[in-house]
Amino acid sequence: MHPYRFLCLFIFASLTASASEKTPTAVKPSPVMVVTANPHATEAGLEILRAGGSAVDAAIAIEAVLSLVEPQSSGLAGGGFMVHFDASENAISVFDGRETAPAAATADMFLDADNKPMGFLDAKNSGLSTGVPGVLAMLSLAHEDQGLLEWSSLFKRASQLATDGFNISPRLYGMLQRYGKYIPATLEEGPTEAHEYFFADNGQPHPVGHILKNPDYANTLKSIAADVSAFYKGPIAAQIAEMVQRPPRAGRLTVEDIAGYQAVKHYALCQPYKDVQVCGAPPPSSWVAVGMILGILENSHGFSEKGTEDPLNWALFAQAQQLAYADRDQYVADTRQIDVPLNGLLHPVYLAKRAALISKDSAMASIFAGDPWEYNTTSSTQVNGIDATQDVHGTTHFVIVDAQGDVVSMTATVESIFGTTRMVGGMFLNNELTDFSFQHTDDKGLPIVNAVAPNKKPRSSMSPTIVLDNKGQFLMATGSPGGNNIIAYTAKTLVGVFDWGLSPQEAVDLPNLVARGEKVRLEKDAAPDTLIKALQDFGLNVDASRGENSGLSVILRKPDGTLEGAADKRREGVIGTL
Repeated sequence: MHPYRFLCLFIFASLTASASEKTPTAVKPSPVMVVTANPHATEAGLEILRAGGSAVDAAIAIEAVLSLVEPQSSGLAGGGFMVHFDASENAISVFDGRETAPAAATADMFLDADNKPMGFLDAKNSGLSTGVPGVLAMLSLAHEDQGLLEWSSLFKRASQLATDGFNISPRLYGMLQRYGKYIPATLEEGPTEAHEYFFADNGQPHPVGHILKNPDYANTLKSIAADVSAFYKGPIAAQIAEMVQRPPRAGRLTVEDIAGYQAVKHYALCQPYKDVQVCGAPPPSSWVAVGMILGILENSHGFSEKGTEDPLNWALFAQAQQLAYADRDQYVADTRQIDVPLNGLLHPVYLAKRAALISKDSAMASIFAGDPWEYNTTSSTQVNGIDATQDVHGTTHFVIVDAQGDVVSMTATVESIFGTTRMVGGMFLNNELTDFSFQHTDDKGLPIVNAVAPNKKPRSSMSPTIVLDNKGQFLMATGSPGGNNIIAYTAKTLVGVFDWGLSPQEAVDLPNLVARGEKVRLEKDAAPDTLIKALQDFGLNVDASRGENSGLSVILRKPDGTLEGAADKRREGVIGTL
């Protein structure tokens, strides 16, 4: 047994069950549920489950649809993480589809002629920001492991919608109204595909209800359905590389980079909390910060029985976030290139030491990263620089429970809204490399762990989560989009359900509170004025924001075995059951 609790190896009895070993009738059927951020995607998942498909099969169909109907958030030319629970083995595994930087990436690629970080929009809307897309390779790997239906059958709903068209939703229209000005009408080669796709001749975005058709995407899906390697080694890869290498700010991604991509299957990270195990993805995901928040809270003063009604409970939650974010920013990066002290960050003694900094009387005087190396199984002599990664919002999240009781919690993204705004094959290219720190050293010349490097994966805030009960059985799946805020959003649902006794929907509906650094953002429209004032009186620097970009999707298994879902009203989430 590993000396530290967070690996939870007792639940990982098998990570090698192949698709051929799993059949739709292998285990006793259980309730079925799908929660996504879009009605078309929810129905696509249910359609696959009706046909006897697995949760992984449904996830593939869902993401193919979301790439079309929610292109501002995720797509097949982006990346993601999937946490999977295999009910027949009581085993959790993680599939990593995070994008990678090209082999020709350099530490200064996001610096301007004056050696200063370039503006975010200049970096985003460029070829420089696109990493090798990973989500499709990840889905293919998961399907080899857990799929029940033929790969080629999983893209029919998305293909039909692309061919026949779908109605522009209020959310998509709102995104075009707010951010359409950043989609260029032309590049040096002429009109952009994205502008022609979304905008009418008068320059205004097509209205709500307008039917969008995407035959290019339908053709892409036809190729992918026949052979996933068409995306990574065929004409699609060549088109992606060519588009990335166009000016302005041409990128360095090549067909060789794309062909060389490999998705990865990992053990999950797990953090004990009360009498459950909360599990998520290892780095470059930032799920470790979710685990830290819970571990710090369990070692702190404890919540009062008043739950959401007690401002002190919110103050404790905020301070736990501040400490976890400080450590996450300082230490988390791609473990293939950076030594990350995961054992130390989730070590119970270290978490207790961090929790001791929390006060019940007033806000912490200063917020700083700790030193987890003392509690790690390996040590490091490197002193990390202060992180300079920017905060951006995007992404989508969905959860699935299939008839076998298997579970998927998956978060996917093209990074910022509409990615780079460049399209290939009806898909938006990701701008994932802007998740790196643009600076490679801080003001003291110390190295920043999340700096750009060849073939490196940028740190991700995506934190899909699955909770197991004390018997190792599925209890809850949760997660959210929202950039760096994902950590706080996800932790909110866990605290809401397991500490404050709320239903999943009540937990999702709680005001979003994000405490990264000294500023604490609290969702004004959902939080009462009395809570805002009480937290300010406590000494927290509260910014009552007018909106938070969460899109939480949650499924909870109740004691009688039935499922209870929750969809975030801040987006267009829909709960689907059979």
